[in-house]
Amino acid sequence: MSYVRACAVDEVPQNGAIAVDIEGTPVAVARDGRDFYAIYDECSHAAIPLSEGDYEGTEIECWLHGSRFDMRTGKPIGPPATEAVPIYPVKLEGGDVLVDVKSPY
Repeated sequence: MSYVRACAVDEVPQNGAIAVDIEGTPVAVARDGRDFYAIYDECSHAAIPLSEGDYEGTEIECWLHGSRFDMRTGKPIGPPATEAVPIYPVKLEGGDVLVDVKSPY
């Protein structure tokens, strides 16, 4: 695997998400308590950054049309989106969040 530093742990708000660029790939890094997730930062329905939407638990919602995605699988769980978006492996190292954009799920 090819993990790259995405951000500091402290940059990701509790129960929130931030946008990062990893080697030209837009990624939303989200945090649910002690768990971190990384998902391609573009809604599969309308090409809107998911990081700008609402985040709760393991779900992120596109602000434009309300499509919701499961951060653990990338699958849509609320219309109008019907296509999944890639998710990426995440690990913590020291105070950093590392993401592997070369090995999407």
